[in-house]
Amino acid sequence: MITPQDYETLRKILQENSGHALSPGKEYLIERRLGPVAQSLSFPDIPSMVRHLRTSPDRRTVTLVCEAMTTNESLFFRDQKPFDLLRERIIPELIERRRNQRRLRIWSAASSTGQEAYSIAMVLADHFPQLESWDVKILGTDYSRSVVERARSGAFNHFEVQRGLPVMMLMKYFTQVEDGWQVNDRLKRGIEFREGNLLESFRHLGPFDLVFCRNVLIYFDAETKADVLRRTAEVLQPDGYLFLGSSETVFGLCDGLRAVEGAATTLYRRADSEAAALSA
Repeated sequence: MITPQDYETLRKILQENSGHALSPGKEYLIERRLGPVAQSLSFPDIPSMVRHLRTSPDRRTVTLVCEAMTTNESLFFRDQKPFDLLRERIIPELIERRRNQRRLRIWSAASSTGQEAYSIAMVLADHFPQLESWDVKILGTDYSRSVVERARSGAFNHFEVQRGLPVMMLMKYFTQVEDGWQVNDRLKRGIEFREGNLLESFRHLGPFDLVFCRNVLIYFDAETKADVLRRTAEVLQPDGYLFLGSSETVFGLCDGLRAVEGAATTLYRRADSEAAALSA
């Protein structure tokens, strides 16, 4: 049985280590997700593990608890509109702006098992063959080591490829294997997955022309959201773009970013950008 003291201990550990703001009434989630963790670490039950964390926390236990409580929901071409905008407006504009440097850097923050990063790569490969001769890198980062390893593998089961992935792209960019589908080497080229905590500095990763940081801020409190947004703006090129999730916003949180006019999705640019709207 999770006591109020246990709940508060877990809430603080999640907040301080992953940014996850555990709201009241999530005891059922703790029981479901942390039971297997306690068992794997040879604790008799969750309260015993929490007592250990309260008195002598070790990095391995803290990490496993935070990873287990992190939501890793992902699917290919999630919400579709950002990928339509990427294809129709943003990449053509960036190609024009970067025609001399011939270099693009894209970051999928909180990339989970990699569907977002692979979806971006498929848009580039399918619609912009001229980028074959460019220096293009897509970086995916996530707090959880296990999901980063899964993303690197490029292996997805039958259920996962049925969630948002068009059949033509499945046949073009994946190979069927015994228990699912494998991303082909050509698509994986130029994509890197790393462990990365949004609470820690990521200045060394950038700068980026395009950042996808979608559906992760909803798990943070206002102070953490503001901090992550401020630091994201710092690694965004002056004429770069930031995608947030459909229920996320910078309003009241970050003066360094502003919404892009004429974009039917959650798209932002740096406030000091010369253009507030997408090119016509």
